[in-house]
Amino acid sequence: MAATYRINEIFYSLQGEGFHTGRPAVFLRLSGCNRSCPFCDTDHSSGSIMTATDIAAQIAAFPSRFVVVTGGEPLLQLDRELIDALKNLGAEIAVETNGSLPVPPGVDWVTCSPKDTPWAIDRVDELKIVFDGRDVEAIAAAFPSARHLYLQPLHDAATATANTEATVDYIKAHPRWRLSLQTHRLINIP
Repeated sequence: MAATYRINEIFYSLQGEGFHTGRPAVFLRLSGCNRSCPFCDTDHSSGSIMTATDIAAQIAAFPSRFVVVTGGEPLLQLDRELIDALKNLGAEIAVETNGSLPVPPGVDWVTCSPKDTPWAIDRVDELKIVFDGRDVEAIAAAFPSARHLYLQPLHDAATATANTEATVDYIKAHPRWRLSLQTHRLINIP
């Protein structure tokens, strides 16, 4: 019997943040998470049940083969069957995770945006921390394999300007970090 997955949405857009900003991508947003972040933009209670074959068929309709698997926490569901279905399309698979689970083989790019400990992730290409003034150096030390380090200002309407200024100041003082903005929000694209 084929595995099923709870899908929040599948859509085509541009990657709005981090290393791949501006790259056309199919977003596969899985429902469900094992963390409760107050700034999360995903409704984890909604979603359609789909098979890997159904998911691949929807993704095949888009021109890009760069697939960003996100959530919630996508590693709660991303497995060999779904990875194989995406690879059979010729997909390059990127995952955006909170770092709480190991990454299955076959994922090409791992973006970790760590939230609460414990972390169990075993590889990170891009570390993207939502900057809220906490000690990012201690967090970065937990992810020594991360080749690209990004800070993203916490998007909070009440404190957006102050958060952005604090993030920029921190990066200027610690130049190994780079700025990541949610450009999809800034230019209002889905």
